[in-house]
Amino acid sequence: MPSAPSVTPAVTLPEPALTFPEPLLSRCAGVRAAIFDVDGVLTDGTLYISEAGETLKAFHALDGHGLKLLAMAGITPVVITGRDSPAVRRRLKDLGVNHAVFGAHDKLAVAQPLLTQLGVAWTEVAVMGDDWPDLPLLLRAGVAVAPANAHAEVRAVAHHVSTLRGGQGAARECCDLLLRATGHYRRLFHSHAETLDTTAEGPRA
Repeated sequence: MPSAPSVTPAVTLPEPALTFPEPLLSRCAGVRAAIFDVDGVLTDGTLYISEAGETLKAFHALDGHGLKLLAMAGITPVVITGRDSPAVRRRLKDLGVNHAVFGAHDKLAVAQPLLTQLGVAWTEVAVMGDDWPDLPLLLRAGVAVAPANAHAEVRAVAHHVSTLRGGQGAARECCDLLLRATGHYRRLFHSHAETLDTTAEGPRA
């Protein structure tokens, strides 16, 4: 006797558990682009350098999926980093990050043309950085975010300091904040809870 076809049971989708203070959500509501540093933000800041140069970078999967979620919500992820390495370029390519500047000595000088190209004002930008070279961007951005391990002067000017360290989910927390503030978080959360099929979203982070 043939077995009955399996039926995927219906589930009641949970409401999102993640919350942020209302004043912070209001500040982030108009964000259309988000700029991230790499070392100390998308990584823990450790540099692995051999005689052959920098060959390894450790990234967190939560952060990678957060960048993908931003793009799905229409918020443009941007990376501006003072260093350059094949590992960073490979990671950003895998995540589909199309706007990135590597080896930037003056981050403000390269950020302004990018924002002009995107048609985004500074008031519509979130920036996540961890050290002094990020200050020119953080001080002009509508939303300034820092990981828990950022330098004290960066934490002092940030509108939000993550509960997490760079390379350990801090960038994902920033992404989640922006998604909540712009009204996309619940929809994306439920779309992930309904199915594990990622064909419409590309590869996993």
